[in-house]
Amino acid sequence: MTIKNALFQIALAVVVWYVPAQDIRVTNTDELNAALASLDGGGTILLANGVWKDVELKAYGNGTKENPVIIKAETPGKVIITGDSNLSIYGNFVIVSGLWFKDGNTTAKHVVQFRKDSRVFANNCRFANSTISYIKTRDADLKNHWVDIWGKNNRVDHNNFTGKVSAGTTLVVWLKGDEHTENNHKIDHNFFGARPDLGANGGESIRIGTSTNSMRSSKTIVENNVFKNCDGEIEIISNKSGDNIFRNNLFVESRGTLTLRHGNNALVENNVFLGNNVSNTGGIRIINEGHIVRSNLLVGLKGTGLRGPIVIMNGVPNSPLNRYHQVKDVDIQNNTIINCGPMAFGAGKDSERTLAPIRTVFANNIITNSDGGKILDADDALDGISFSGNIVDSQAAVDPNLFEKTSIVWKMVKSLPIPAENNPILTSVKSTPKSPEWDITKKERAVYAAGAFNLGSTKLPRAMTMRAGPGWNPDIKTPKAAPSEIAIKPGLGTLRKAIGKAASGSVISLEPGIYEIEKKIKINGTLTINGAKNGETLIKAKDELPKPIDHFFRLNENAKLYINNITFDGEHSSPMKYAIVSPDKQRPGLYSLFADHCVFKNFTNTDGGSIFKAYAGTKADTLSFVNSRFENSYRGLNLSYDKDDIGAFNANTIIVNNSVFSNIEQFAVNYVRTTPNVNIEGGRLIIDHCVFHKVANTEKGKILRTNGIHKVAISNSVFEDSYLIKNPVNLAGSSNSIRNCLFYDSGFVKVSKGAQEMNIQYKNPKWEDRNAFIPSEKSPLLRENNNIGTIGLVRE
Repeated sequence: MTIKNALFQIALAVVVWYVPAQDIRVTNTDELNAALASLDGGGTILLANGVWKDVELKAYGNGTKENPVIIKAETPGKVIITGDSNLSIYGNFVIVSGLWFKDGNTTAKHVVQFRKDSRVFANNCRFANSTISYIKTRDADLKNHWVDIWGKNNRVDHNNFTGKVSAGTTLVVWLKGDEHTENNHKIDHNFFGARPDLGANGGESIRIGTSTNSMRSSKTIVENNVFKNCDGEIEIISNKSGDNIFRNNLFVESRGTLTLRHGNNALVENNVFLGNNVSNTGGIRIINEGHIVRSNLLVGLKGTGLRGPIVIMNGVPNSPLNRYHQVKDVDIQNNTIINCGPMAFGAGKDSERTLAPIRTVFANNIITNSDGGKILDADDALDGISFSGNIVDSQAAVDPNLFEKTSIVWKMVKSLPIPAENNPILTSVKSTPKSPEWDITKKERAVYAAGAFNLGSTKLPRAMTMRAGPGWNPDIKTPKAAPSEIAIKPGLGTLRKAIGKAASGSVISLEPGIYEIEKKIKINGTLTINGAKNGETLIKAKDELPKPIDHFFRLNENAKLYINNITFDGEHSSPMKYAIVSPDKQRPGLYSLFADHCVFKNFTNTDGGSIFKAYAGTKADTLSFVNSRFENSYRGLNLSYDKDDIGAFNANTIIVNNSVFSNIEQFAVNYVRTTPNVNIEGGRLIIDHCVFHKVANTEKGKILRTNGIHKVAISNSVFEDSYLIKNPVNLAGSSNSIRNCLFYDSGFVKVSKGAQEMNIQYKNPKWEDRNAFIPSEKSPLLRENNNIGTIGLVRE
């Protein structure tokens, strides 16, 4: 099924208009307010076509079902609302339609809210046939929402929400008080478009409730919506209240899950999740009790762990509202899972989350894959889950007490595999009191069978055939901000805020001083950060953070970061794990990092810490460190997490030139690849004119770990004072070489499988200045004292 960013034309009129004798046309907010005040009950007001900038629109009145107050665009999509603008809908039976909030820059916590203030709310109101796209916040710390729903019986439908890049949930249903409980809101036929990874909580597309009010009943219906490329965080939808329904929604290439985070008694049925083999795409994550999850179709989801196709979490004993309540009395039936990663039961088990699911049914589901991949990861006991009628069509090994293996006959319906009629094993299963009466196409189950479909079905799920979005085409284009030069002063959060506002291609210049980081920073696009050439520019974590951070910068896919003349200091009461990290795991888009005249020091966290870390499934195009120092840390550069994948490696090229690694407990560089033949091309490491002082000083230590990397070239470098080490460098393969290097009290080079070793000296380097690694006049590192050229650092 093809889903265009354009959205979908709807077959029926979005809104049934009740037009009085004469519509009132207004051209500004004063005229709008006067027109609203003149209405006696219902009526229709037309907002004039054109650009409305920096406006606070109010849509209010006391209409009735038969005669509502209608505020609509003169022509749908031709009323452009931009700048610092927002809309408040309140009163009774008020309908707003046809607006486009476009490319704004807001100071408000909302774009659209269903209330006037904390006392006056909306009931039986509607926001429809509109678009909100690329509305940013002026303050990088402002968590705003595009739509806040208050009151009762309100509807948000046939809209497009695309391009939320700022912090805060796209659409929120609030339950603060009895006037919002059992609200019966309806969120339907909306298109939720691209939302990039926020890198923190608060990036949901929909949230219903909060942990504080999660035991309240909301009775909100979320149906017939499309979520495409909604990557804001792990929770695409976050259910945090009771008695909500999620049905007939379509999730496409969205890197997260529909998460039943808090609250009880949700119904999740007839939804379709299409991952298209995109990394980290997930399905349904289950916490709390009383939920029914049935007749959902999950295809090509490649998330694992908490992003699996079906995830049942472990709970916390006597859990507070904001933690993890035990899964109880949950019914998971008749779902079909095709070519996905493994399900996860008892997920998240740790010293806190110790309660496995209980009184839970997992029945009559179909799981199939063509690669023999694992079906289930069980992190805790499964005694509290009742398994029956679950059919597996795969070469994977399964527990016969949980699953029955068979070969299913499939037929293709518009490229979607659906079980054919001649599958008697699928009709041999037994229904339960909560088994669905209808299949995913909304056809009655005359003959009960496992999975989401009736056998031999010729129809696609309703989620794949319904139309979502406004009845006009907004033709959304990502706004292109112009690069700029930004100068900032030291302080708390000043660097993070500047990066948040910087367009791709911008240059940020830092004055000397300390830049305190209180939140992790994501790097997108191309960015240059220049420290001061005179005086130290220091980046460190703020002391006494309520929630310690583990890294300063994360480079997202396609990012390119240049850093110059900056010191990164990991010293902290909760020692930093990393200075810089790659994109999150299984994000294959290339990124690059270029560091010049930088210092990385005091990254001493021994719980897997390193100065740089590349996550599994990521790849840098180039990592370049020149004229830099790595000091007093646990590990240097760690690119070793793809060791279980044949031939995978985390960077195309790593360059370390004219740099120092000093007092590093383990390796300086760990850059490896698992391959049957190192001569198969893949990976390149270039080390030139470097000094390695007291690195990996253990008997089995390795200063440079390069197993499986196709091309390794080490030259003109010094390895010293790792006196316990036997083989600091072990090269294998005809494209590996080490030449013109000096080793002192640091073991001996080992080469094999055609690797080359040339002009290696085992002598005292004779420093004049050991800290700066300046050689004395008689040092064998100097060209005049040897016949192989300058070894060690090259002075500028």
